[in-house]
Amino acid sequence: MIYIIFIVFALLSWIIQKVLQSKFRKYSQIPMPGGLTGRDIAEQMLRENGVEGVSVQHVSGQLTDHYNPATKVVNLSDQVYQSNSIAAAAVAAHECGHAVQHAKAYAFLNMRSKLVPVVSFASRWMQWVLLAGILLIERWPTLMLIGIILFATTTLFSFITLPVEINASKRAVAWLSRAGITNSTTYPMATDALKWAAYTYVVAALGSLATLVYYIMLFLGRRD
Repeated sequence: MIYIIFIVFALLSWIIQKVLQSKFRKYSQIPMPGGLTGRDIAEQMLRENGVEGVSVQHVSGQLTDHYNPATKVVNLSDQVYQSNSIAAAAVAAHECGHAVQHAKAYAFLNMRSKLVPVVSFASRWMQWVLLAGILLIERWPTLMLIGIILFATTTLFSFITLPVEINASKRAVAWLSRAGITNSTTYPMATDALKWAAYTYVVAALGSLATLVYYIMLFLGRRD
């Protein structure tokens, strides 16, 4: 059963990733009317939202864009930092959406930040604890329970990530429209790009939940 779960969600994840890459390739070739680069848009969004003490920096790689709340840095990748495409505008605004969340103490972002060290520890050990727990489930079921608890923290993290990412995208597209950076033609494109990015988090969260349920059923002795 666990293999079927992995295959289904791996296939869904692969399909969504392929569509997402296709969308971003398409929107990366369409320039924004105003000619603003990802860096320009990020700096303007931060300024107009009253976010202070946050810098915008370039980071190498593809799809490596992220906001680091610890250092207060919006990191933009090669394809975003100096690009004036619709995709670059959407990604830059999305990452700045996280900076706005941080500045306004958005509850789910704070929860996720507090869970990071816990999830880091859980991710390092849970696969080994679960493996040992499955092998020794008859002799030492407590070990399996510990593994389930560790896995549950990563599942919780995945679901807390959902509102964080969706809210950041909503803030991004709302500001792009309000600031006049997108118009009736480019707004749907920016929204579409961020929508497909959000789907990756949805599939990851559901896949994690399904796997967690399987481990719980296994622990309770209901293995198919």
